[in-house]
Amino acid sequence: MRVDAFRIVEEARSWIGTPYIHQMAARGAGTDCLGLVRGVWRSVIGREPEAPPAYSMDWAEPQGQELLWDAALRHLVPKDVGHMALGDVILFRMRDGSVAKHLGIQSQAGDAPRFVHAYSGHGVVESALSAPWARRVVARFQFPDVEAG
Repeated sequence: MRVDAFRIVEEARSWIGTPYIHQMAARGAGTDCLGLVRGVWRSVIGREPEAPPAYSMDWAEPQGQELLWDAALRHLVPKDVGHMALGDVILFRMRDGSVAKHLGIQSQAGDAPRFVHAYSGHGVVESALSAPWARRVVARFQFPDVEAG
């Protein structure tokens, strides 16, 4: 059964206003960008496939390891980075030469694309996927299908 993109977006938007707290994943109490994706997963799919390891805010940047990207490849379905759709999980590289370490969920596609993300200093917000954000997108994924019970 295909996961409904509108349900993904609705759930992501229900997190708006949640404060940014590193390594948390509790709607209304605190979350980081990974916690937002984990929370949406729990709501639309169910039990998380693995517990995330303890992670620092640099996401293994000194070692150059793409830990977040690797985890996304284990549990999400990769897609062409240029084909945006509602409910996509977007992976960003915040600085050239650094590891990809920010996630968001596509909340609007088309001429005025938007995404929901947990952003340090701002909490969970919905932002325009403007040129400064769009040029940082390095990967795009969709949630996996759910097996019919």
